[in-house]
Amino acid sequence: MTLLMALLLAQTAQPVPPPVPPATARSGGPIEPERDALRLVHVDLAVETLPKRRMLSARATLTVAARAPAPRILLDLDGVLRVSAVSIDGTALPRARWRQDDGRIVIDRALATGTRATVQITYAGPPRVAKRAPWDDGFVWSESNGKPWFGSTAQGAGCDLWWPCLDFPAGEPGGATLHLTVPAGLSAPTNGVLLGIDRLPDGRSTWHWRSGPVNPYTLAISVGPYREISGRYRSRYGNTIPLSLWHLEGKERQAARLFDEFAPTLDFFESVIGPYPFGDQKVGVVETPYLGMEHQTINAYGNDYRAAPEGFDWLFQHEFSHEWFGNQLTAADWDDFWLHEAFAAYMQPAYAKWREGDARYISMLLGQRVRIAAKVPMVSGTSRTSQAMASVETGGPGTDVYFKGAWMLHTLRHMIGDRAFLAATRRLVYGRPDPRPGNFRPRFGTTRDFTEAVKQESGRDLDWFFDVYLRQAALPDLIETRDADTLTLRWKVTGGGAFPLPIEIEIDGVVRTLPMIDGTSSIPVARDAHVVIDPMARVLRRSMAVERMQEPRVGPG
Repeated sequence: MTLLMALLLAQTAQPVPPPVPPATARSGGPIEPERDALRLVHVDLAVETLPKRRMLSARATLTVAARAPAPRILLDLDGVLRVSAVSIDGTALPRARWRQDDGRIVIDRALATGTRATVQITYAGPPRVAKRAPWDDGFVWSESNGKPWFGSTAQGAGCDLWWPCLDFPAGEPGGATLHLTVPAGLSAPTNGVLLGIDRLPDGRSTWHWRSGPVNPYTLAISVGPYREISGRYRSRYGNTIPLSLWHLEGKERQAARLFDEFAPTLDFFESVIGPYPFGDQKVGVVETPYLGMEHQTINAYGNDYRAAPEGFDWLFQHEFSHEWFGNQLTAADWDDFWLHEAFAAYMQPAYAKWREGDARYISMLLGQRVRIAAKVPMVSGTSRTSQAMASVETGGPGTDVYFKGAWMLHTLRHMIGDRAFLAATRRLVYGRPDPRPGNFRPRFGTTRDFTEAVKQESGRDLDWFFDVYLRQAALPDLIETRDADTLTLRWKVTGGGAFPLPIEIEIDGVVRTLPMIDGTSSIPVARDAHVVIDPMARVLRRSMAVERMQEPRVGPG
């Protein structure tokens, strides 16, 4: 190898990033008291994106409040982003007063209960690259029409992949201001309301945005050669909501079709659940070089505008669901993550039902049914990290928080009726039964909040139902015994407790409901009668057919 070639290789080789520190990889879970004592009142992030070098250069100004005595200020930030300066309340701190270590910024400053401090942190570096976004996290660097196109995603590992934050759900800032400086010819749509764009003499531009309370992991950077489609939606609640879709150059026709879905999808959610939570900001969607993520008011979209037999884009609808289930209502702990994903997964067949009726509803639910694993309980009752929830291999329920959770909601809705189910959901999302624009704020919720809302609206204590579906792994098994003239059905659940879930049966074309008091019921049935159990697939229960389908295949047979 010649010296010239070696020098060229050295200049073009990308440095190998150091291993992800445990504190960076972890999001949520048990929180040290000194971190739990802190809350972010407001964050102001000034970030210049440098796509040619795949770097960020940034300054974060955080208003930090103490809700309990805090002996020092602990913030989360990935170590690949190196901090060069820290100041508090406008005074620069000497290097001996702060350090960056193992994914944390440790600042030697105590805060008494009820006091605040303004912390400014200057940092720069190459953020981690996501290899398989959004199933892993970091930045995705790409290009479109020869121009840079890139974006961030951080649901699993958390906000500290690109900004100094409190990386747990309750670390949600009370508001955020973002100033994104990007190269010439690029746009930078992000969370909240656009305050203005500064055009710099060298062609760069700085985009200024302001958001209300926002999930830490849903603050996002998306930059590309975008074109915007915009409009306004007159809500059934009397307010007018701005609509914006940022799409790549050359995708005008496809993007216009997706934009046409905004209004009917909004109408569905507002009529069934309640008012759009961020109507004073916008409904925003941006095309990204990865599949998608529920970035608040700027949902990432990468489904390539694919047509679907349901007549709507599943990815847009799913991520938009998270504006209610995830962004307005945020799980208080990752152990309650099903509150985000089960409702968002269920809202797709629910939307299909609203549009087309029961046939499409059941069709979509049956497509979800074959993806239920039922190996790990959805709720453990202990604080868990996002990583612990991710898969069975990490001890979590994995995708059951989507599909098992959605089917549980389907079963619950049939059992208690539409009115009680939707009223309980509304209480969960808004914390009140009568939401209207301006009378609610984003809130944190727990599994218990939902079970109590169901109890309040249905007038029934359904702990037996939630214990089996949420806190046990195995699905309830319906055991059928048929004698000469009697059919007996018996529920079998883990632990052997009573499971009095009613079940429909069809006998020679006539449907009736068995109450299953104490988990069992018998009914006279003629010897030659044709019997179908649960003919409309209303109940989530064990299926031997699904289990056989899920078994790994061995050999060509």
